[in-house]
Parts: sequence; C-alpha cells; structure tokens
Amino acid sequence: MPDAPEHSVRHTTDDDGVTWITLNRPEAMNALTWDQRERIIALLADASADPSVRAVVVTGTGKGFCAGADLRGAPRTDGDRVAGDVARMIRQGAQRFITAVMDCEKPVIAAVNGTAAGIGAHLAFACDLVLAADTARFIEVFARRGLVPDGAGAYLLTRLVGPQKAKELMFFGDALPAAEAARIGLVNAVVPAADLHATATAWSRRLAEGPTRALVMTKHLVNAALDTDRPTALAAEAMAQELNMTTTDATEGIAAFAERRTPTFHGT
Repeated sequence: MPDAPEHSVRHTTDDDGVTWITLNRPEAMNALTWDQRERIIALLADASADPSVRAVVVTGTGKGFCAGADLRGAPRTDGDRVAGDVARMIRQGAQRFITAVMDCEKPVIAAVNGTAAGIGAHLAFACDLVLAADTARFIEVFARRGLVPDGAGAYLLTRLVGPQKAKELMFFGDALPAAEAARIGLVNAVVPAADLHATATAWSRRLAEGPTRALVMTKHLVNAALDTDRPTALAAEAMAQELNMTTTDATEGIAAFAERRTPTFHGT
C-alpha cells in the first residue's frame, strides 16, 4: 500500500509566505507514488490560489530528492490494456504533474538534496530556480529501462541545454553530478549539502518579498518564449505589462523609485 499523503508529503507555510513541499519517503529515496503526485498537485493549486503564499520550495528528506516514479503506488486496473491506455496514463499522470509545477502561479524553487532521477529530475527542471547540494546528481533513467522519457523530459531538457546535450543525457542515462549540471545550465547554484536548506530559505524569502504578480507574469512569459513567434511573444509582453500596471506592487515600485526608497511589496 502507498504511504498516506500526509506522511509521505510534508507541507508547511512559514511566516514569510513560503510554502515548503517536502517528499518524505527517505527509505525509498523519495520515489514518487500516485498518492504523493496527487497531493503535490493539490498543494501547488492551493499555493496558486492563496494570496498569502508568495513562493514555493520543493525538496526531499534523506539521500534522495526523488528517485523517479514508484509504480507500486499506482492504482491497479483489471483487464487487458488497450490502445490509448498508456498515453492517457501519461497525460493524466506524469505530464499533469510536471505541468502543475510549471503553471503554478507562484515562483517555485527546487532544493535538490540528493538523487533526482527520471520524473524526479523533471520535477527539478520544471521549477523556476534550481538549487542543488554538492552531493546531488541527476539521472535520465528511462533508456536504461527501455522506455521513452516522459513527464515533459524531452521538452524541458531540449529548452534548457539544447538538442545535442539532451540526446546525450537521455540516450546514455549517465549520472550527472550537480557541478556539471550547473555548468551546462540545469542548475542555478550548487552549495554544500549542509547549506542547502539555509540557501533555499534565503532565496525563497527574497522571492516572497518581491512583487508576486510581476514575478508570475515574468515566469509565464519566459516559459512561453521558445514556443511562440516574435509578434506573439511581444504582444504577450505588452499585455502582461498592461495587467501588471494595475497591481498595488507596481504602484509601490514606481513610487519608491521616485522617492528613492526601498519598495515594500505585498504580492497584490
């Protein structure tokens, strides 16, 4: 039986408005169960809807960030599989999970404490910023198991490191150390393992003190930039600025600049 969601995914929101989502199955290197996946999707939706939440951190306990999908936690169905079943499972499962991270209406930081493999690696890559312990590593395990990468892996990696490097990582499935992941642009910063939580706290507090709506609109513009042509991208940019100028944080930012003081943003 899969772990109960409240035990296998820890969830807290601190006084700074930062929601921490922690995978908590260290004995299984935080391999992702069906229940965990659904719980995290729900928590990200809650964070999007809650104006008191200003940033999100995703991390894990123990030696693993997320060692991939734990298929033992998936619901079982009786009967023979028919054409379309697998595609439907991927759309409703791994792809929906990764999309929930990318579409979260708050900035999301991955604090990668250990091995991130398969869907666990894609979970990290889908986040807006990635911090990694110096002991962390990233592994595209799919080819090792005779599988095609799912959970938006090819989509994410191609955009982050280019097609040639993406193919290398996915064809061979070699473990990528955190320092090398940072060198090729998959990770924003690598820190000693003992400093990971403190660094994630500092980064998330900076985000939580920022103009939340402007950050989220910036996130959506960047995420869409490689999928649209120039006129569409520029039209989206202009509309985002139009909408953002109606926020109290934009008003505060402009006033603070004119008054030569530090702005105080409230996320609205």
